[in-house]
Amino acid sequence: MSSTDAFRIASRLGLLTTVLMFGLIVVGSVVRTTGSGLACPDWPLCEGRLIPRFESHVLTEWFHRLLALLVSVMVLATAGWVAALAPLRARLGGLAALSAGLLCAQVLLGALTVWKHLSPSIVSSHLAVALLLFSTLLTVTLIASAAARPAAAGRPAATAAPRGAAPAPRRAGLAPTFALATGLAYLQSLLGGLVSSKHAGLACPDWPTCNGQWFPPLEGAVGLQMTHRWGGYLLTLVVLLAAARARAADAPGVRRGATVAALLTMLQVALGVSNVLLGTPPWASALHLANAAALLATLVTTTYRAAAPAALPLRAAVAT
Repeated sequence: MSSTDAFRIASRLGLLTTVLMFGLIVVGSVVRTTGSGLACPDWPLCEGRLIPRFESHVLTEWFHRLLALLVSVMVLATAGWVAALAPLRARLGGLAALSAGLLCAQVLLGALTVWKHLSPSIVSSHLAVALLLFSTLLTVTLIASAAARPAAAGRPAATAAPRGAAPAPRRAGLAPTFALATGLAYLQSLLGGLVSSKHAGLACPDWPTCNGQWFPPLEGAVGLQMTHRWGGYLLTLVVLLAAARARAADAPGVRRGATVAALLTMLQVALGVSNVLLGTPPWASALHLANAAALLATLVTTTYRAAAPAALPLRAAVAT
């Protein structure tokens, strides 16, 4: 098997696992917002059964566990495929090992979530590791997909501009800006999870004010809710700034990613406001987290594309 075929298989495994992980994150939100987290009071079985009784909350939690099992199998399959082939180990070995380690932590935190009766700190840690695993799997997919392209296999990519060539100023500084937006999106997702697990979603039942105040005391649930709101405003500002700077980027993928990120950010603001005004219904909360995960994926992808060195044109590669 050629290295191109090996990387192509790795990219497909990574993509499937990433999509399943996205679904797991969204279903986890449904479990939390519908109060189904302790519908199965034991772990790994559910009420001592492998197949649980047919009750809505029980089935919601059981389906979450079934999806988690599928994700676990796919993460280990992806890591095993990478470990089995030397070219893949050289490029993806570290990320594959990281994904396997994050999976182990995630399984343990899932069990602790049940054993510790939905402790907010455990629930928040569970979401934090889930988003890290999601981002790691996406990065594996991006790198494997890039390595599987015929251009990548047929000629070397440039790691630096040819001697005497002018730098590409339209790419300069974009990667750090998108990396900052990615970090903020991750932290904002964690804040949102903490707001939900601590039942602070309706601490401020109005918007844009909080209980009629523009600057309420930052205490308790109100303080947590306002920190989440201000974090959202900051994230919006940084994403829109990055999108504006990316309009002149050389890479079409960066420009497209920036546009999608800006649109998802505005949608996220609208979903956040809707959650407050509608009283945080489970479907709105699930959409809010799903959109947050989609925004995080878009920013991770765009950061990767902005940071990846551009391939040399063929005649430049031959000349050097």
